[in-house]
Amino acid sequence: MKLHPLPEAVSAAVCSFVTIRGAVETVIETIQLGVSVARIELLDSLQMDAVNRYSKTKLPGRGHIVFLSSMDSTSVTPMIQAAFVESLTAEHGGRGFQWATRLEDREKLWEARHAALYASLALRPGSKAFVTDVCVPSPGFPSASSRPSKTSRTQRFRQRWSATWGDGNFHMICMLDPSSEAETDVAHRLMDRMVTRGTVHGGTCTGEHGIGYGKMNYMAAEHGSGCRCYACD
Repeated sequence: MKLHPLPEAVSAAVCSFVTIRGAVETVIETIQLGVSVARIELLDSLQMDAVNRYSKTKLPGRGHIVFLSSMDSTSVTPMIQAAFVESLTAEHGGRGFQWATRLEDREKLWEARHAALYASLALRPGSKAFVTDVCVPSPGFPSASSRPSKTSRTQRFRQRWSATWGDGNFHMICMLDPSSEAETDVAHRLMDRMVTRGTVHGGTCTGEHGIGYGKMNYMAAEHGSGCRCYACD
């Protein structure tokens, strides 16, 4: 184990996008061009609406991408890097770019991501969060993140999306009536479709939330009938 010192300069930025594809293309170019980014997060428009209601913020109700970039003394100045990232976001439909270096200002920009789960719970008092994820390479995000429209229109609850782009995790939150077997069944069908889309685009059935009982059945499909992982034994 090694301890690493805090970087000399840390900045945070937040920007909204009209489309998920615009956000994805910005992320890919940011990484390809060697911009030093420690964390990259995404919240979709439904999640942003929940956050605005919960935190009394006025962020635009479109999908947001949040950057946190860390730089040491050998890197370009935070101001130059922020200007460069802002130009990339503008090329892909980004709007309302905000940037900060002071700790209190950075924490304010990150408030939306930190409040995501609590904001969703507050929209449906008494509900229980059904949270799952897949892990998808960045180029597969636009297709993997498209909503299963028919299921979305007919269900009583709405799912919300967030993503930790730095390591490829794509999360879904469903706020369910804990006494409703029908809602639980719908949530599992949404998860099934989510995993299918994720693996088709080069991903895996989970990145952070683990296998457990809920995703054992996906292991053989993902790794072949000869899979000998603990989940299949």
